[in-house]
Amino acid sequence: MAFAAGWSVDVQRVVIKLGSSLVLDAQTRALNMPFLYAVSRDVSDLLNQDIQCVIVSSGAVGLGRPRLGLTASGLTLNQRQAAAAAGQTVLVQGWERAFEPHGVPVAQALLTYGDIERRRSWLNARSTLRELVGCGAVPVINENDTVSTEELRFGDNDRLAARVAQMISADLLILLSDVPGVCTADPRHDPNATLIEDISEITPQIEALAGGAGASGVGTGGMATKIAAARIAGSAGCTTLIASGRVDHPVMAAAQRGGGSCIRPSVDAGSSRQAWIAGALEPVGRLVLDSGAVKAVLSGKSLLPVGLKAASGGFNRGDVVRLDDEAGQMIGKGVVGYDVEEVRRIAGLKTDSVEAELGYRRGSAVVHCEDLVLAAPAKPG
Repeated sequence: MAFAAGWSVDVQRVVIKLGSSLVLDAQTRALNMPFLYAVSRDVSDLLNQDIQCVIVSSGAVGLGRPRLGLTASGLTLNQRQAAAAAGQTVLVQGWERAFEPHGVPVAQALLTYGDIERRRSWLNARSTLRELVGCGAVPVINENDTVSTEELRFGDNDRLAARVAQMISADLLILLSDVPGVCTADPRHDPNATLIEDISEITPQIEALAGGAGASGVGTGGMATKIAAARIAGSAGCTTLIASGRVDHPVMAAAQRGGGSCIRPSVDAGSSRQAWIAGALEPVGRLVLDSGAVKAVLSGKSLLPVGLKAASGGFNRGDVVRLDDEAGQMIGKGVVGYDVEEVRRIAGLKTDSVEAELGYRRGSAVVHCEDLVLAAPAKPG
């Protein structure tokens, strides 16, 4: 569905990052509930258009500091972790209140750098987020500062949001803050600064324009981190919008022409994922599909356990495997959702029988359609 019509972006899944300068009231440092209510209205409208939404929300440390009697600056890592723990509950409760009038469930998800970088935990997090948005819930994500170390942390939610967008194959990443977007100069200091609405490539000149932290002093990210986030998201085919959140309908306004800076992805969303799968020179395992599964896969559907005849190789969940028909012809490659021993146990079973066999079920698909690339263009026949 075309959400960001002015930018010609067809959106089915969107990640919305909200900075501390918006989430927190500038004077009281409490939750800025009018802003949260405004975002919840926009997000609810998107959900009604079958657009899945994920929120990456800053603010936990800022909310936790006064609760623990900590100063506003110069926190040690341990103090920051303690403040995050104390403030995260307040933050999520605020989002629950904001979405309650719309009947939309909110789910908290705390991620660390290691969760994103380790393949197995990455798959677990992606599966959970996909399940949540598929159920109509809005995950509210933050970095798990309580357990993150100085060496292994994102440091800002802009980059975390970009990695989440990568993870869930989002079409659009919206970074809202207290600035209107990428400008020719800092608009807070130069009245002649103009907004750069359309950025087709992140050049050294664009990077040179980015700099400085938020004017409010409550956040950790600046324009430089937003450009870095756009580069990360763009490598996965995701468009990034950088816009001001200080408007009546912050999410909807960001999607309109002139509502911010649109940074185009460096690659097509589908091609980036498929190129990675197809680029696995030597799949570490092999799945044999029956004729019904072959037809389903060739028509763009996921590979379900019932269509499996056999599995070989020492593959683990998250590895790239080869998909063959019963004659040994390769149909394609895909990222497998189960370990080889699990696949052998559930091969041929209907989806509702998987949990009884394994004692759990990771998902309905052995290879999800989004994680599959065909060997060559073909039609089911």
